[in-house]
Amino acid sequence: MMLPEAFKARMQERLGEGYPAFFASYDRPPEKGLRVDPHKLTAEAFRARAPFPLEPVPWEKNGFYCEGERLGADPYHFAGLYYLQEPSAMCAAPLLGAKKGERVLDLCAAPGGKTTQLAADMDGAGVLIANEISHDRAGILSENLERMGVSNAAAVSADSERLARQFPSFFDKILVDAPCSGEGMFKKEPNAVPEWSEENVLRCAARQRAILDAAAGMLAGGGRLVYSTCTFSEEEDEWQVEDFLRRHEEFTLLGMKKLYPHEVRGEGHFAALLERTDGPRLSQKPFPVKRNAAAERAFAAFSEDALPWTFKGEITTLADGRMYALPSDMPALPHLSVLRCGVELGTWDGKIFKPAHALCMALGTHARRRVTLSRDGARKYLRGETAEAEIPDGWCAVCVEEFPLGWGKCVRGVVKNHFPKALRLRT
Repeated sequence: MMLPEAFKARMQERLGEGYPAFFASYDRPPEKGLRVDPHKLTAEAFRARAPFPLEPVPWEKNGFYCEGERLGADPYHFAGLYYLQEPSAMCAAPLLGAKKGERVLDLCAAPGGKTTQLAADMDGAGVLIANEISHDRAGILSENLERMGVSNAAAVSADSERLARQFPSFFDKILVDAPCSGEGMFKKEPNAVPEWSEENVLRCAARQRAILDAAAGMLAGGGRLVYSTCTFSEEEDEWQVEDFLRRHEEFTLLGMKKLYPHEVRGEGHFAALLERTDGPRLSQKPFPVKRNAAAERAFAAFSEDALPWTFKGEITTLADGRMYALPSDMPALPHLSVLRCGVELGTWDGKIFKPAHALCMALGTHARRRVTLSRDGARKYLRGETAEAEIPDGWCAVCVEEFPLGWGKCVRGVVKNHFPKALRLRT
């Protein structure tokens, strides 16, 4: 790989005797990794059935190194059993220690790897706000939250300053995986190499400084913040943290880690854990719930017929008939672009309730009426084909083994395909 000469000089000065091993690491292919969703099965249970070899990632209990091609086209991936994630990138979220019932913010969240890590730690309880300033990338984030069946998150798109004005001293935990010069991902994303310059490093550092200041204002007293990057630059890593602590005396540093590709099986990553030692913990107005008795009766009837339970949380119905299930402590999100909030249940047109794909993905391994397919049968379903099943007519969860992929509707033994066309397997 042709690396910028100025970058090589900087790394040689920083690493000294370790530089030859660092430089030689660029001759090896990048490591592939995946992280299992523990809500659907344990890491060991997935390892026992995975159709490709796996080795544990030491810093993430549900993470594995993996081998194989087109892992994103596997039915298990469509079912949300795993998230494809670079192994070193898995190191930051566990430092934060997100827990059930907490208010958690992933400030720079797309495409969703660290967000879904946090969601796994929260186990569906509490509120997770996943923000991405780019609306297009926020759409990808929202799709990944849906595929992984996350039920307690909102995907929003706003700049950090706007969020800070709305959520002063609100969050218990904040993850800032900041946009950076990307030095640690040159092997995985070679297009980043020609974009690198020392001037860009300084521009990134200035942007990170503003994002961190906004994050500091949103953290409640006693809360914790993880700042992470995928770069080696001291201006963006250690010096950024030191500068932040000089500006914010209410914070203390609890620890830092830096992963180099010649020292670990993975690419470059940096993470620092900070704690706000004092300050208030403020509340916000709750998310406004819009009730529609007819729509809720239709959903209750659908639940009794097709689901293993009737949802008892907050249900809101928008003017266009879309229905969402909200965590009971979801805050109001005014002045933000909200792409997803809680779980989309489906749509009510005044006569018929039609279930949403997100509802099926949030079922876990539970569905009252299901069609169980082999992996080969699942691939046909993912391409848009029908299936056959001896079940009563009506909506059913179409599953690869016991794991839902999407909805079907059985009519006289033929299961019509309702997997979203935009998500279908092309080959």
